[in-house]
Amino acid sequence: MQINIEITANNAIKQMERRYGRMIKKVFVSGCYDLLHSGHVEFFRQAAKYGDLYVGIGSDETILHYKGHKTLYPEQERLFMVKAIRYVKDAYINQGSGILDFIPTLDIVKPDILVVNSDGASDAKRELCQKRGMEYIVLERTPHQGMEARSSTSLKASLSNREEEKEDIPTRLDLAGTWIDQPYVSCMAPGWAITISLLPTFEIRERCGLSTSTRNQIKRIWPFKLPHMDPEMLARLVFCFENSPEREDGIISGAQDAIGICIPGLCRHYYDNHFWPEKIETCNDERVLNWLESHLCMIPMEPRHANCNVTKGKDITKPKVQALAKAADECWRAILAMDLKAFATAYKASFEAQTALFPAMIQGEVQSYIDRYAECPGVMAWKMPGAGGGGYLALVVDDAPEFGRKHPEAIPLHIRRNQQ
Repeated sequence: MQINIEITANNAIKQMERRYGRMIKKVFVSGCYDLLHSGHVEFFRQAAKYGDLYVGIGSDETILHYKGHKTLYPEQERLFMVKAIRYVKDAYINQGSGILDFIPTLDIVKPDILVVNSDGASDAKRELCQKRGMEYIVLERTPHQGMEARSSTSLKASLSNREEEKEDIPTRLDLAGTWIDQPYVSCMAPGWAITISLLPTFEIRERCGLSTSTRNQIKRIWPFKLPHMDPEMLARLVFCFENSPEREDGIISGAQDAIGICIPGLCRHYYDNHFWPEKIETCNDERVLNWLESHLCMIPMEPRHANCNVTKGKDITKPKVQALAKAADECWRAILAMDLKAFATAYKASFEAQTALFPAMIQGEVQSYIDRYAECPGVMAWKMPGAGGGGYLALVVDDAPEFGRKHPEAIPLHIRRNQQ
């Protein structure tokens, strides 16, 4: 009964306001709200003093392309959290792009007032309000009484400092040219191997093709994080340490593992009948790295079994190695051009060249995983990391975040940047 009385009273107030020309105004604010904190809530509280508050939220795609990074929380989760705040009347995911991505939301809400923080004010927003006949209000960023000032930037810095206290040794994913770093392969035809250095944002399992043997050797020297030094020199040190002359098994680990782990971003290295590459080229263009992250993911499989021998039955011929080198060339060009179709074609061609050289890369249940995911909508190409035999299935997909929502088992990838 009390609820009905409150509703009736509210309706009566609104009727009186309509009668006397004092309609409740619609207030609009917009932002990312990825690291939602007390500063955001206080901003909503202050803005709601001017009327019913409506919130526009930056989409995952807009934040990725405008700010150059992925969101911590996907857009629907951010929408849910913002709507749950009692000062908010309703909220929407903005469908526009750039700094004025909220314009389509204005057409839905038709607000009377646009409220911004002082650090978010701009002439473009002021002119937009003048054009649409909206009031433009700028609020100073002030914390709620008794609370510390909060900002997303300061929170990210704090989280980054905490992460430094944890183990942070990266791993690597090879994209094309696997095996070319072995002289008994590159002696047939020289070529490039392409790798990306990955942040350890997921559990890195042993014997799964992500260079855990090299990573474990690194942790013997630097248990928690790589030292700050020239990445190529660091990779040389790791390669030499892992391949000690006293190594009992007589196996020389390929240089692509040390290079892929130690050199950040996207990297390609050229091999011509030697263990160490003749040249190394890198790409740290944010647009390219973001693009790769939006089209790559991994599916966990069973680890490579203990007695697995991926070199058994190898068939190394010049035409097959040339096909491997050609696919790596095409893969690199496609990535730099951000040509998804060409990338998927070259990625798949590289894997086919690898398995033609080393058929034992596909063992056990691997083919069943390939068959299953090859049929999934959005999957464009696939390969196994490293020497294969099991571990992970690395996929090229048309939309990695969307694929992850439909396939919770999919692991998103985060490429290590220069500053990390």
